[in-house]
Amino acid sequence: MDIKRIRNFVMLAEAGSFRRASERLHLAQPALTVSIQKLEAELGARLFDRGPAGVTLTVAGEAVLREAKRLLFFEGQVIAAAHDAVSGTGGTLRIGFVGTTTFGMLQRLLPAYRASYPAVELKLQEAPSVSIIEQLEHGTLDLGLVRTPVMVSTSATLLPLERERLIVALPPGHFLAKRDAIRLKDLAGEAFLMYAQGAASSLRSLVMGACQRAGFVPRISQEATQVQTLLALVESGLGVAFVPSVMRRYASDVIAYREVLDIEHDGAMGLSLAYMADAESPAAVKFREVALRVAAADARRE
Repeated sequence: MDIKRIRNFVMLAEAGSFRRASERLHLAQPALTVSIQKLEAELGARLFDRGPAGVTLTVAGEAVLREAKRLLFFEGQVIAAAHDAVSGTGGTLRIGFVGTTTFGMLQRLLPAYRASYPAVELKLQEAPSVSIIEQLEHGTLDLGLVRTPVMVSTSATLLPLERERLIVALPPGHFLAKRDAIRLKDLAGEAFLMYAQGAASSLRSLVMGACQRAGFVPRISQEATQVQTLLALVESGLGVAFVPSVMRRYASDVIAYREVLDIEHDGAMGLSLAYMADAESPAAVKFREVALRVAAADARRE
């Protein structure tokens, strides 16, 4: 069905005469007549009663008019959706994020983005960094907030948003909690709560490397994928854990967080926005721009 004929029909119904409708449509009257005749033939029903004073809708015409107006409305919606998707102001954005982004970055980033682009539908999915990278490369995610360094080979671009360092979380009543700062060798005999191999391999490698450079291999008592899980185990008194410095915001009255004086930080640890540069949607570009503004504002506050 030709949408132009629907538009001509609605205009004629509202104008009440072929002459007035033709003027408003900037269409010759004979062409309008042919358009209405073809529409009536397609529908198998007479839409107008013709009279000396103009035209009036038939019963069928009244019914068709209601649906025709809805059709024109949705035509406008389709056009607007296409425009928004191309401009980056609409559509859907699928974002993966690691759990630790919920301790600050996500709360700052999402409101800032929504304030500028409220029409974009956000679909958020929590996952480990390695999984997020894999989904980006397979096209099932558009963006990812990941923890770096990412210990896998990837063609994704990583845009640093937040730099961090490792600190140690100590269980309730631990003797080292009496110190303002400690050294790696002070932890040599402790039970370590460690990041699981695979899903949390980047943090595991950082911790294992730091301990080995200090001359010991950590004695691992429990493993977990999520930083929050490790902190819950620390809170239960099962051992110590190295965690990103942002985790100081983890709500606990009994965990003691301490700086480690001699741990090496190469600047690579932190949160980054991951994306596929050759498959970036307009909405993803807008999100990246907002993320850079948020990161810059965070840096100015430090």
